[in-house]
Amino acid sequence: MADIATTSKGSGKLDMQAEPVILNIGPSHPATHATLRFVAELDGETLLKLTPEFGYLHRGFEKESENATWTQVVPYTDRLNYVSPLMNNVGYAMAVEKLCGIEITERSKYIRVLICEISRIIDHMVCIGTNMVDLGALTNFWYFWKPREEAYMQLIEPLCGQRLTTAYTRIGGAMCDLPEGWVEKCRNVCKNSFLPAIKDVNALLTKNRIFIDRTMGVGPISKQDAIALGFTGPCLRAAGVPLDLRKDEPYLVYDRFDFDVPVGEQGDTCDRYMVRMEEMRQSVRIIEQALDQLPGGPVNIDDTRYVLPDKTLVYTTIEALMQHFKFIMEGIQVPAGEVYSATEAANGELGYYIVSRGGKGPYKIKVRPPCFNMFQGMPLLCEGQMIADLIATLGSVNIIAGELDR
Repeated sequence: MADIATTSKGSGKLDMQAEPVILNIGPSHPATHATLRFVAELDGETLLKLTPEFGYLHRGFEKESENATWTQVVPYTDRLNYVSPLMNNVGYAMAVEKLCGIEITERSKYIRVLICEISRIIDHMVCIGTNMVDLGALTNFWYFWKPREEAYMQLIEPLCGQRLTTAYTRIGGAMCDLPEGWVEKCRNVCKNSFLPAIKDVNALLTKNRIFIDRTMGVGPISKQDAIALGFTGPCLRAAGVPLDLRKDEPYLVYDRFDFDVPVGEQGDTCDRYMVRMEEMRQSVRIIEQALDQLPGGPVNIDDTRYVLPDKTLVYTTIEALMQHFKFIMEGIQVPAGEVYSATEAANGELGYYIVSRGGKGPYKIKVRPPCFNMFQGMPLLCEGQMIADLIATLGSVNIIAGELDR
């Protein structure tokens, strides 16, 4: 707080006047990860006003997509929420398939559920782990980092060939089927990595008096305000709204699984933590059921208008070779029209509004990312609280800047 001391004439008394201090928090602050910035107006360490600003990542996804074929857009989606890129792939592919009237195979639907729920667990682990680092509790980060790495090394890398920019999902199916032994490895990771780590972190934090005092009542939001700001996902459910697209607007085969939707009451940092912890347990339930029900059959549809022909045919027949050439050079041909398709991503509703004028690429793609709406709600969550509470709240909201600068 900036104090200006002046002496009143004849009285000898000091007249103290205080002016708010303007402080930049980020983008170089460790808690903003070099991608966000807040302009804070402070009275001491109390936040009087908070102005969020983004624009440090420059993804340009929506504009870049206009100069790409429908298939070439898939790798761009990886760069939105880069903590769980497989979910971005699935959401985009579903939107294009809806526009084309494509019904994917049963096996492909189950595989998409599996990769989405694995991604949800990984995303929540990174969120909680890094949030605890910001609060000074480093142990939790390592407890969650180990199962995350095991999921990448044993499940995602063998499936996609890489870790971050996976580009696994394809319009009409997937890049390839599950590799041999993948199902058994998935069961092992769930049983011996995910669940023990969740149990360990739960033991460290959930009844920890320091953690509870540090997070309960910090960054709260009411049910009405969360709805008005467009919150979705764990942040909305922590405020007491039981909205989950997997339950309320089922897609793929989510209506075939038995799982619960955890809901909080206060919408504060503690509730957001509790909701994510339970969501990870529910995701493991979904994965186990999906593995038990996983059908056989092809992973891609049998339609070379949307899927590359078999390589053996490409090498041996002129018709398949021509189809392959036209597919690569011209892209798939999507009919004119517009569509909106949404999925329940790790942080909330991820929607793609696509406009097609026919031809090999989109005329316009508008993304509805969950983080954009929650970032605009940061002033409501934090004003009137302390600077340290801003850091705790920011980590619990889990802003991914790739979705902001899209």
